Amino acid sequence: MNVRRSRIAVPAVALGLLALSACGSSNAADGKDGGKLDVAASFYPMQFLAEEIGGEHVSVDALTKPGIEPHDLELGPRQIAELGESDMLLYLGGMQPAVDEAVEQSSVANKVDAAALTDLDLHSAGDGHDHGHGHEEEHGHEEASGEASDPHFWLDPVKYAEAAKGVGKALEKADPDHAADYTKNTAALVKKLEGLDKDFTDGLKNTRTKTFITSHTAFGYLAERYGLDQEGVTGIDPKAEPSPARMKELQQVAKEEKVSTIFFETLASDKTAKTLAADTGLKTDVLDPLEGITDQSKGDDYIEVMRANLTALKTALGAK
Repeated sequence: MNVRRSRIAVPAVALGLLALSACGSSNAADGKDGGKLDVAASFYPMQFLAEEIGGEHVSVDALTKPGIEPHDLELGPRQIAELGESDMLLYLGGMQPAVDEAVEQSSVANKVDAAALTDLDLHSAGDGHDHGHGHEEEHGHEEASGEASDPHFWLDPVKYAEAAKGVGKALEKADPDHAADYTKNTAALVKKLEGLDKDFTDGLKNTRTKTFITSHTAFGYLAERYGLDQEGVTGIDPKAEPSPARMKELQQVAKEEKVSTIFFETLASDKTAKTLAADTGLKTDVLDPLEGITDQSKGDDYIEVMRANLTALKTALGAK
């Protein structure tokens, strides 16, 4: 995986609609798809926002196809050319180097970086809170190796709702003729996300343990929102191999923190997680970082998969 240091430490939310040109108008919707606004979305969490808020007025093209690990995305000349024909680009700066480069080269008037729509400061450490198992050394290794910080803000429904509001405003500006519908759709999506947040808050309030072990540290925002401790077998890079010392450390963490389950995910190998589970006698289950929807996903969209994640966490953490 070609990971580089994330650039998602961005200016204040007030700068939200990054590079959203004043020339955006209802004329943007007079495009090639029967008058619909053509939106290029970099990967699934961006696609979901565009589709939910845009509704019948937009035609969304997902740059990252189902089953592709978003960080690994490469864009050919034809895709880059098609990207330039879009009315709007919706992406997450620092997440996908190929997309960042294409966006910089594109002359599309409406460029919306979701990283500028919410506060992406993650205050907890990458592997959750320190339990005295030498995590400082692990984090130091990540910093020294240039490991990117956690970009998975959409796993926090509150931050995702903030991004949804920004996308709604961007669509209103780009296509004012349908602004009322975008406002209505944004409100409906935010309400769903608020309900999801409440379910997570209530469901994870009283648990046997607050610690969960996952194949890589994609769940920092979720853990911080709901007071959980994330322990990653590897760092942000799902293809990284853990050291024998880290595997031994996690065995100790599992014992001390009463961990019952080792989580793996749909778009990355489950080999290491299953090896650790076998060594510790623990169960395995899926905790989906929602970078994409496939036939293996436990749901057809963001809301359904997040609810499946909640069910898995409640079981693993011993919710009461």
